[in-house]
Amino acid sequence: RVVAVLLLALFAALISTHEFEKSSHFSDRFVVPVQLSMGLLSLLRKLRSAPEKELRILLLGLDNAGKTTLLKQLASEEVTQVTPTAGFNIKSVVSDGFKLNVWDIGGQSKIRPYWKNYFENTDVLIYVIDSSDKKRLEETGDELTELLLDDKLKSVPLLVFANKQDVVGALKASEIAECLKLVKLMDRTWQIQGCSALQGTGVKEGMDWVCKSIKK
Repeated sequence: RVVAVLLLALFAALISTHEFEKSSHFSDRFVVPVQLSMGLLSLLRKLRSAPEKELRILLLGLDNAGKTTLLKQLASEEVTQVTPTAGFNIKSVVSDGFKLNVWDIGGQSKIRPYWKNYFENTDVLIYVIDSSDKKRLEETGDELTELLLDDKLKSVPLLVFANKQDVVGALKASEIAECLKLVKLMDRTWQIQGCSALQGTGVKEGMDWVCKSIKK
């Protein structure tokens, strides 16, 4: 509707500010100059392709979970060389009509106390887990639990990426969900998605869920 109204307004403005040639066959009709028609069509395409809404996505997880690799995968960037995030990275990607502003915050133990500084106005929380590192499963579970207890993240949709599914012996997404007792989360919508940030598998499915959860 917005696009239609804008188009009508633009067309009316063109009629009032430009001279139109009369058709030689129909004296009561007017012909819009080709260049103006093309300009209208070009503008209409841009309006249709423009994101409907911006979302603030917070990307958290322990160090070496694969957050930055995931972020690069979302931005269609090269993922072969990734350095640990000492502070934070921000990238914007467009998906399903949304502009997703993704904040990737470092996961080292000395940085985690500062996570809370980024909670404000978060639309979706994405938590990345290294499915192949069973020794740190309890640690990552404790960090996630603490996040979900914060008032600033109350009711914020949660997507858990069970990353590194390409590694032999990695826990399945369902096994991680059981270990972290995700089924007990009653105060928010949530989803766990197995993925390989390195290979890109499962990433799109997870982000599709993000957009759908916001539309509800």
